[in-house]
Amino acid sequence: MSIDIEWARGELAGFLKLTELCPSPGLLSAGRRLSNRGGEREIVAGAQVVEQILDRVLPRWRTEVPEDRNKSVNRWCQHREAAQRADVVLLRDAEVRERLGDGAPQLSAASMHRWVWDGARSLWGSGHFREAVTAAARKVNAETQNKVARRDVSETALFQSVFSKDAAKPGQPRLRLMADDGSDTFRSVHRGAMSFAEGCFAGIRNPNSHEDGLPELPEHEALEQLAAFSVLARWVDSAALDAH
Repeated sequence: MSIDIEWARGELAGFLKLTELCPSPGLLSAGRRLSNRGGEREIVAGAQVVEQILDRVLPRWRTEVPEDRNKSVNRWCQHREAAQRADVVLLRDAEVRERLGDGAPQLSAASMHRWVWDGARSLWGSGHFREAVTAAARKVNAETQNKVARRDVSETALFQSVFSKDAAKPGQPRLRLMADDGSDTFRSVHRGAMSFAEGCFAGIRNPNSHEDGLPELPEHEALEQLAAFSVLARWVDSAALDAH
């Protein structure tokens, strides 16, 4: 898990201490009302950081951790239970993976290219994996349009143009993954990038967004699809712009 575990556990522990329920001071014991140990402003500030930790460690905590006690007991009950669960994950993650898995590398959506995860994050957290992949695809398309300053084409047509081996033309800039040295390698790299982008949009993005009634994607399949768009995003982001 690519996270500073000691720091994250410290933040969770601090938040749990702030949200601990204690009798309110100054009231008779029989009528004492429970309130959080910390002040509301301090707790809200801590929650801002803790929620980001929870999104990384327990991506579906908002839907999987019960929130019914937020109204009947205290508004921070869901956060507290999620923080307690996340702390156990952080403490025992390496052990659990060793005992239950084969020690294979773990793929984290949060470590993918920022365009992909920024596009997918909110939908992913609520378990809408197919829509999250579609949102990531839209984000990669939009950022590519921004880089080449074009709005007249999108998706497959856009990538066919930007990765074309032909020289740039007015209004049709290219993205170069390597210098055009006239080699077979140059032609192969850009032909491959064009074909890969077409596959991402024709084979992943279009079915996900155009087919009604499709079942939800399993999380691991959606993660694989996000990884494909992450590869494409890194190519676009790192490519040199040829606007001659």
